[in-house]
Amino acid sequence: MTGLAAAPKRLAAFRRGLSAETKAAWLLRLQGWRILAHRYAEGPGEVDLIARRGRTIAFVEVKARGDFDRGVEALTPRQQARIRRGAEAFLARRPAYAGYVVTFDLVLVAPGRLPRRLPNAFGW
Repeated sequence: MTGLAAAPKRLAAFRRGLSAETKAAWLLRLQGWRILAHRYAEGPGEVDLIARRGRTIAFVEVKARGDFDRGVEALTPRQQARIRRGAEAFLARRPAYAGYVVTFDLVLVAPGRLPRRLPNAFGW
């Protein structure tokens, strides 16, 4: 596939991702979380959403798939490492969050379903 032919598919995937992240952010807000960052990227690390509730910071990966099971399967070890690097960079630049509990969560978005948050989907 050429670059021009792939562009509409990439744009559609980008828009689906933004929509899923917006839904995930609303879910977190409804659960009492404050969104600190969207699409945080620092060096080789990247995190879809960073949220805080009390003394807990959640680094959240959002997966939009046809069903929740495929969303869980889509979180690869390589992506987990990318999210960990993003978390390390975020925390290193914000010493005020030293001592906070850190969690790595997954929010799943599927058509016709409410988003689902899986707290502590993976660890350091």
